[in-house]
Amino acid sequence: MKLQYIQQVEATMSKLPQITAFFWIMKICATTLGETAGDLLSMTLNVGYAVSSTILIGVFLATLATQLVSKTYNPLLYWTVILSTSTAGTTMSDYMDRTLGLGYAKGSVILVTILLAILVFWRFSVGSLSVTHVRTAKVELLYWIAILFSNTLGTALGDFLADSSGLGFVGGASLIASLLALVLAAYCFTQISDVVLFWVAFVLTRPFGATLGDFLTKAHQKGGLGYGTVGSSIVLLSILGVCILVTTLQQKRLILLAKPSHTERH
Repeated sequence: MKLQYIQQVEATMSKLPQITAFFWIMKICATTLGETAGDLLSMTLNVGYAVSSTILIGVFLATLATQLVSKTYNPLLYWTVILSTSTAGTTMSDYMDRTLGLGYAKGSVILVTILLAILVFWRFSVGSLSVTHVRTAKVELLYWIAILFSNTLGTALGDFLADSSGLGFVGGASLIASLLALVLAAYCFTQISDVVLFWVAFVLTRPFGATLGDFLTKAHQKGGLGYGTVGSSIVLLSILGVCILVTTLQQKRLILLAKPSHTERH
């Protein structure tokens, strides 16, 4: 009972959510929405990759600043920042790969290098890459920078699998799903570090969302379902909204349970 109480207190003190199956469902939903919403702005509305990236990076910085000054975990705020990193990552990747002409493979290599550099700096400057007890501004800032570039990398990888590898949207999503299943198996049956597996899964869920988003939005002639960026974004936003409501209620319940009773105070 005492251990359960300690876990409840720790959950309310952390500014980040607990890593559960529900977290990964929401992550995939948010990254898929980021893909469709990013394409909606840059392609459907014809804003362009450079302008879209500028707008969405501005949104990311605004939501990040709000998250950093927040004292506690707020599910709506947290997933808003996740969504902003996903949409910004989509347009940033498209700008690098298409406007700058780097291509998916070269863009992915550059982004992998940047992400690894961030994680190495984080590891040696802080001592751990754990995301279960993030409470300092420095660690949280590194966390969000790593997430931004992991989402950008995920978009490039997803586009490479869907467009250049010959696998198509369904094949790309199936491959990433298989890799995620291997990560889950490693978590359940091996002694591989949970931190390593977390970051591998975090990167992989982005291309999974990217290929899934393309599968939902692209025309039938291109191998997609043809729902379009608007329809797909509305459906995904509704699903994510319901999930955020559920986690908000759960967080409030945790806070109430973690509060010491009148007898415990005395």
